Amino acid sequence: MSRVLLTGASGFLGAHALAPLVEAGHEVHALARSRRPDERARPGAAAGPAHSERVIWHVADLTDAAAAEAVVSEIAAEHLLHLAWYVEHGLYWQAPENVVWVEATLRLLRAFATAGGRRAVIAGTCAEYEWSQDEPYDERTAPLAPATMYGVAKHATHLVAERFAASADVELAWGRIFMPYGPGEGGQRLVPSVIRALLAGQEAPVSDGAQARDFMYAEDVARAFAAILDSDARGAINVASGRCCTIREMVTLVAEAAGRPELVRWGAVPTRPGDPSRLTADVRRLREEVGFAPRVELEDGVQRTVAWWREAAL
Repeated sequence: MSRVLLTGASGFLGAHALAPLVEAGHEVHALARSRRPDERARPGAAAGPAHSERVIWHVADLTDAAAAEAVVSEIAAEHLLHLAWYVEHGLYWQAPENVVWVEATLRLLRAFATAGGRRAVIAGTCAEYEWSQDEPYDERTAPLAPATMYGVAKHATHLVAERFAASADVELAWGRIFMPYGPGEGGQRLVPSVIRALLAGQEAPVSDGAQARDFMYAEDVARAFAAILDSDARGAINVASGRCCTIREMVTLVAEAAGRPELVRWGAVPTRPGDPSRLTADVRRLREEVGFAPRVELEDGVQRTVAWWREAAL
């Protein structure tokens, strides 16, 4: 059993990562910025009561250098799963806070190595790629030319972290996340915003839905990161389902699950400038080198997500 430091543990993906890490037999040290989340306030919380008793919680702000270094030194984890970042909806794409998180992440990795850490897995993003190709992005060959501050910050962090990890004798894997969805996602994002509107009996304005994406259920995203942590794989690894789905297909599934397809307003929202027409992943590294495959099909994941929001609204 190894000691794992999980950052962003109270966030959307971090909350889902608790269960697979515990189930893998790790001693999980969960780091949150302010306090341990109250499971009673999160219907279907990923950790669950049984797992919550096997997770050791810590409070620290990773952007506070002294506090971050102190807690990392105290935990002295062998493994690090770093999911924390600034992700405020509508702002994070170009926000200056991305620079702060470049600094915080590199400082965290340095403190982890100093405390004897051996293997780190850090969350990257599909926004690191050049959004210009129609075929699935292969992390071994696809061009990297981020169009946003968020993508640039993640890519720059990866470059520096990889070079530092090699010099510090730390194994490093970099999980490039595509389109996660599921229980606990911020309510302003595409899937939950449509669900909330439809469950409230309100119109749901969306684009024409022609854009192709790779959606992956949050529990599977978290399981993928746990599997990468327990593997020997290094370097960039796409964290995605490998299934191409248009936004129209996703919203249609959501509307059917919510029982209000007549409230969807197609084409009411213009496509954002620079929004790629296709953003899907080649998942051969995840499947063949890590040995991971998603468990939750898209249709089932949508049903579960709508059910979660129904419960949350009660």
